[in-house]
Amino acid sequence: MKRTTRHVPFMLAVLLAGAADAALAQSAYPNKPIRLLVGFAPGGGTDFTARVLAQKLDDALRQRVVVDNRPGAGQIIASELAARATPDGYTLFMASAGFAVNPALQQKLPFDSVRDFATVAMVARTPNVLVVSPALPARSVKEVIALARAKPGYLAYGSGGVGAPSHVSGALFAALAKVELTHVPYKGSGPAMIDLLSGQLLLSFPDLTVAMPHIKSGKIIAVAVTTRERSELMTSTPTLAESGLAGYEASSWFGVIGPARIPKPVIAQLNESINRILKSQDVRDMLLTQGASTVGGSPETFAATISTEIDKWKKLVAAGMKTE
Repeated sequence: MKRTTRHVPFMLAVLLAGAADAALAQSAYPNKPIRLLVGFAPGGGTDFTARVLAQKLDDALRQRVVVDNRPGAGQIIASELAARATPDGYTLFMASAGFAVNPALQQKLPFDSVRDFATVAMVARTPNVLVVSPALPARSVKEVIALARAKPGYLAYGSGGVGAPSHVSGALFAALAKVELTHVPYKGSGPAMIDLLSGQLLLSFPDLTVAMPHIKSGKIIAVAVTTRERSELMTSTPTLAESGLAGYEASSWFGVIGPARIPKPVIAQLNESINRILKSQDVRDMLLTQGASTVGGSPETFAATISTEIDKWKKLVAAGMKTE
């Protein structure tokens, strides 16, 4: 009995030391490079936004943030990697709007889009835009619809993959316009844009981040934006809703999430750093020149946005919106 009592102070010291070490390790975050997964090939809006953020986080966290492109399956591959990663804050995922669309399109995902993830912060939001090749004899929504009705299935639109915002923007257009379009999925908006520029595709619904440089150069033509209001960068370009498709509204967003159970102090540190970065004028300017506006906010607000988006697209698909 006396022997046990004699060891109590020693055991207590061990426990206290362990707790101190754990607290020190957490306070030292990050002490190694951070991986930021992107579910698309380089060149798209998600990739661009991730690289802008990663560069600034390098300085803010004093640690390297490496963008890791894992394209395919409408960012499901990258999503699963993020969901199964160790929840220590060293594997993050730049999710885009298609992340909230996938539960409506896939009968069974290898993860739960809410339960298996921790939200960190929404980064930016951008309109998608209906663009056409100069080879297509249409310069308005009305003319595009007329061509699609004249030749059902003839017009093919490229997207960043099944479930990507560029995909569901096209599917929603076809549903509201009552036309048949052929969907051609790619492993990112970048490759889809290459084929649009080469004339292999005649139209697409990319986010403005991808489309803006080519719209400015005149290589593609902007017909209408997908958001409720016009873009401040293209005030002369109408919305799809005001062009005859009442109720049309869709957009792209980008935000950082990670595996569930990331320690709250780590999420708080990342959220604070990202919000501070998004308030800097150079980052705001970089994103705005590409058609994106910074958002920021709390993890809770971002989580609520994702849940709302999931419900929205589930209802649209259930109502008959075709997404093949």
